[in-house]
Amino acid sequence: MKLLDGAVDHGGSLGRARVLFPNAVLPFVDLSTGINPHSYPLFDLPATSLSRLPEAARGRELTAIAAGTYGAPSPAHVVAAPGTQILLPRVAALVRPGKAFVLGPTYAEHARAAAIAGHRVSEVSDFATLAEADLAIIVNPNNPDGRIIERDRLLALAVQLRAKGGLLVIDEAFMDVGPREHSLAGDVEQGGIVVLRSFGKFFGLAGLRLGFALSDMPTVELLETQFGPWAVAGPALEYGIRALADIRWQAGMRASLMEASARLDALFGRFGVAVAGGTTLFRYFSLADAAGLFSALGERGILLRHFSDRPHVLRAGLPGSEEEWQRLESALAGWAMRRDDGVREIAR
Repeated sequence: MKLLDGAVDHGGSLGRARVLFPNAVLPFVDLSTGINPHSYPLFDLPATSLSRLPEAARGRELTAIAAGTYGAPSPAHVVAAPGTQILLPRVAALVRPGKAFVLGPTYAEHARAAAIAGHRVSEVSDFATLAEADLAIIVNPNNPDGRIIERDRLLALAVQLRAKGGLLVIDEAFMDVGPREHSLAGDVEQGGIVVLRSFGKFFGLAGLRLGFALSDMPTVELLETQFGPWAVAGPALEYGIRALADIRWQAGMRASLMEASARLDALFGRFGVAVAGGTTLFRYFSLADAAGLFSALGERGILLRHFSDRPHVLRAGLPGSEEEWQRLESALAGWAMRRDDGVREIAR
């Protein structure tokens, strides 16, 4: 069990990348996030989405479409928010301050948010230990290794927590590309469960700031009260309504991401780096020279995700163009050549 504190480091910071690699080839190829590089097609927004306050009816339309897309029991079980990040401390505060256990290693913001809500936060590696918590948090599929916890196990844990007034929070930010049969979206009416869904990652529009919490109706009503009117901006409403309803685009994108992630596995594998997990939006690698690979690629303007508390692992997102694929291949080849030259030198 690991007690958590301190600042949180994230991927996706080009400012930090420029400090780390001041002589890097620009522009950076940012593979440090799990955001889809092929975003939902942009379209002309109605001028009223910017000039007028969002209409309540438009918000209800969004939650209705989200309920259908994610498999929630009804629109009354869905609350929309300006990104899931803003939901984290509010959801953690749904139970009185107590013991919050986060199944890790995982996305660090959950621990920070639970601490903000007044909980004593620990990261645990044993699933069974979560039953001892007042607030249990699981990312499913997990970030960064793609670990999946089966639905039956999650439901059994929810029963244990609910019996003592506890709460199970399931962050399904990457379930759009995960095994949806293990989603708890359809089970939230049982109570004691909150499912978080992120819009920006799969649809590649993270800057839009749109996310959802799925739960029983009293919990959804409480969260809506905390946000008040106009929580979701007009442009986010328009993109959410259109993209979540576009099932054809979603199916095609899932197929494309499967092909791209297989290509990424094969590319890293050519240079002796085997995939150890992940989703089709990001791949997870474990190797002794993870820090060396991170630095070698960073110097060539290829930004991966490195973890200071897990120096032997890396996460890589997907290149967004053929030029980026070629730059990644060239950078990997340069790193492998230096590595192999070093091995030969040692062997002399």
